[in-house]
Amino acid sequence: MSKTRIFALLLFGIMVAALLTNPKKEEFEYAIKEKAKSLLEDQLNYENKEALQLGMTLFGDRIVQEFVQNNVVIENYYLFTVVKIKWQGENTPIGGGAFKKVWLSPEIDKKADEIVGILKNL
Repeated sequence: MSKTRIFALLLFGIMVAALLTNPKKEEFEYAIKEKAKSLLEDQLNYENKEALQLGMTLFGDRIVQEFVQNNVVIENYYLFTVVKIKWQGENTPIGGGAFKKVWLSPEIDKKADEIVGILKNL
């Protein structure tokens, strides 16, 4: 077999593996919700952790769910997926996924600080 044919078969195999192992939308939503909950807890910064846990149970989960549902865009390109956050008319990439892995970039922390800063000033 020629080197070109081996390379083509290898590339085809990688593409099929990527197609079959691309994370599902639910996996991205779960990872983003967990990250959003931890960012919300960090931003609230209460001394009494029990009060924070009660507040998160009553309101935090609903707020996070609505935010993810309304402001997170998950673009599936079959071989990989890109996650973007939609805020004030612009889409900012905050992560991606391929081969059963979900990655969230540090950009999500910067964007969360910006969003919370805007919301605190309202």
